[in-house]
Amino acid sequence: MKKAIVIGSGFAGMSAATHLAKAGWDVTVLEKQSMPGGRGRKFSADGFTFDMGPSWYWMPDVFDRYFDLFGKKVSDYYKLIRLDPSYRVYYENDFIDIPSNYIALQALFESIEVGSSKKLDVFLAEAEYKYKVGIQKLVHKPSRSITEFADWDLVKGLFKLDVFTSMKQHVRSYFTNPKLIQLMEFPVLFLGALPKDIPALYSLMNYADIKLGTWYPMGGMFNIADAMHQLAESLGVRFIFNADVQSLEIVDGKAKNAVAHINGQSVSFDADVVVGAADYHFIETSLLPQKYQSYDAAYWDKRVMAPSSLLYYVGLNKKLQNVTHHSLFFDVDFEKHGDEIYAHPQWPTEPLFYVSVPSITDPSVAPDACENLFFLIPVAAGLEGDDEALRTVYFEKILKRYEQKIGQQISDAIIYKKSYAVQDFKQDYNAFKGNAYGLANTLMQTAILKPSLKSKKINNLFYTGQLTVPGPGVPPSLISGEVVSKEIIKQFK
Repeated sequence: MKKAIVIGSGFAGMSAATHLAKAGWDVTVLEKQSMPGGRGRKFSADGFTFDMGPSWYWMPDVFDRYFDLFGKKVSDYYKLIRLDPSYRVYYENDFIDIPSNYIALQALFESIEVGSSKKLDVFLAEAEYKYKVGIQKLVHKPSRSITEFADWDLVKGLFKLDVFTSMKQHVRSYFTNPKLIQLMEFPVLFLGALPKDIPALYSLMNYADIKLGTWYPMGGMFNIADAMHQLAESLGVRFIFNADVQSLEIVDGKAKNAVAHINGQSVSFDADVVVGAADYHFIETSLLPQKYQSYDAAYWDKRVMAPSSLLYYVGLNKKLQNVTHHSLFFDVDFEKHGDEIYAHPQWPTEPLFYVSVPSITDPSVAPDACENLFFLIPVAAGLEGDDEALRTVYFEKILKRYEQKIGQQISDAIIYKKSYAVQDFKQDYNAFKGNAYGLANTLMQTAILKPSLKSKKINNLFYTGQLTVPGPGVPPSLISGEVVSKEIIKQFK
């Protein structure tokens, strides 16, 4: 039986592990943290349970497909509910709720911009085509050669995919109202770049948002990671936690074993194949001798990174009124904050931010009569000066705006608070430049232009996750693990 070592138990790592185990491989996952999930971990404190990272459940079909490949259903592991409203958007002087019902959404668009409901129909019909071609064809390609894309359906649909048009241009060809433009551009922020730099192909995200809906797994997002962990163990995958991988031993151009620190000792794990599901840059630059690195420092410095984040996990000793599960705060200059993330990286002057209040949907994540809040400020990757004093300044800034918008005071009700930012991403995940979302999905960092899922120097070293194909996000990570496992199985059959 062939042995695979998977470094990291994030969504991509566990996806790769399950697919390899299903194919008959002996799989061991080495995880630095004390639990599975990577960025999708959780922690509990003072009766609150906080999801540490991803909080949006989009593309439910991708999760359904993943579990179905193993003869399972999502419902075997957790209960999904569709949120309604999907989310709320706060503007300078008002807010709008985005209904899950499409007819209600059309009416909302029409009330904001006359004629926009019909344009929305056309926009989403195009987005559906992109979603189906993108998810069924593009993202499942390993992107190791341009010849993979010599597919007649792709070729004849190239212009319909809007690869060479920016999302900014595309949205503005349909809508003129600033509120609707921001609403339609918002989903691509998950892809880590400004709408002017993201191909309009990614309007497929609008289809995912509006048509497929925003969902929530009861018990929290960690239940996805927990489900994958359970599935993996049922397939015979072995997990070793608190295993900090220190090096890969290379012999005759092959990774012979992975060496990890476990309980203060160095332990070596033999492997026929190693799958790097931890930070790609970290594995290349810290675990490998320089001569075996596929990409040099200059290459990495030129990568356009998706943002990092300032995160705050907050527990209140009271319930809030008239708030939604997800809220986006576009009440300040969208363009300026974007410029401070991408064009001229700096700590933001007046940040956009996002708040999740999962306890209004799921009472299990907070004590009785209490509320669980998650605040997120996107910031540029690679910033210096991340310390508690700076985090406090930003928290007070957004807390004041939050209180003003919801018309309730919460500063006197905070009974738990924890921050998490650039330095934590570096410390916990060895994240390149402290990024939270991986590489930005710009045109020049798409498909074959991403770091390859296979090492160029080591025959049995492969990569999966948000710094390789298909890209950032939980659903793409599930697909990434499947794609890399297929390449491994094909090469080592």
